[in-house]
Amino acid sequence: MDKLKIFAPATVANVSCAFDILGFALDTVGDEMTFTKTTEKLVQITLPENSNLPTDPLKNVAGVVAIEMLKKANADFGVLIEIDKRIKPGSGIGSSAASSAGAAYGVNRLLGDIYDNAELVQFAMLGEALASGVAHADNVAPAIFGGFALVRSYSPLEVIKLNSPNELFCTVIHPQIEVKTEKSRKILKKNILLKDAVEQWGNIAGLISGLYSEDYDLIGRSLQDKIVEPVRSLFIPLFYDVKKSFMDAGALGGGISGSGPSVFALSRGEKQAEKVAEAMRKVYSQTNIDFDIHVSAINSVGIKEI
Repeated sequence: MDKLKIFAPATVANVSCAFDILGFALDTVGDEMTFTKTTEKLVQITLPENSNLPTDPLKNVAGVVAIEMLKKANADFGVLIEIDKRIKPGSGIGSSAASSAGAAYGVNRLLGDIYDNAELVQFAMLGEALASGVAHADNVAPAIFGGFALVRSYSPLEVIKLNSPNELFCTVIHPQIEVKTEKSRKILKKNILLKDAVEQWGNIAGLISGLYSEDYDLIGRSLQDKIVEPVRSLFIPLFYDVKKSFMDAGALGGGISGSGPSVFALSRGEKQAEKVAEAMRKVYSQTNIDFDIHVSAINSVGIKEI
């Protein structure tokens, strides 16, 4: 294969109770990336003219992933990566992860699929480390594996793809403000109360159980965050108003998507997810803050060729 084009999905990480270890892929929003083999053994990046992201491959998350993969494989070619960036940076729905995971997938295809999904996650984490200072996998894992992906261990890395109930839909509202992941990590507490940790562990277990048993009420009850949300919500205007609006509209539950400012809610069925979207819209329509809203099924395959 000398050329391919892919869709790299947006993702929701943390899923309220599972900081840094759980995320899921969306189906309706993502980056489009084109990969072309070149005779020069270089990685080249092109972006739309209005993009503020760097084209220097050493400063671009897709670039650092591609460079390491080609180096490790001792490839006899280079790659041109054209990125149609459709996920806004700092949105909280895995902008850097889409580019990082997309690069891992695309370069692997050009190499002849020599790496498995777990290895692709390892490579993609290099991009996340560049973007946020921490090599986390809760966005890149679902982007690559699809559906809900659990990072059971980072050392050694172990990713488990979980069940995704067919009727589960996600609504995400993205207020047009930027929250840098690196900044939002610095404000997190270094120590937490044992009672809060115990409650959080119970919610993680409940959420995973709910996904497998397709118990939608249990999924909703488990979407509680005692540790991160109280701190990061300070960066998100009207967060608790939005949360009240989607719960009143019948959502199962929800919270901050990744590091924010996006807020997600899970619902049973697309019609319910649309009702939640309208409730969220009403909250932000009363402000001067621009916003986007996405309603999506859970993307069970992750990155796909188009």
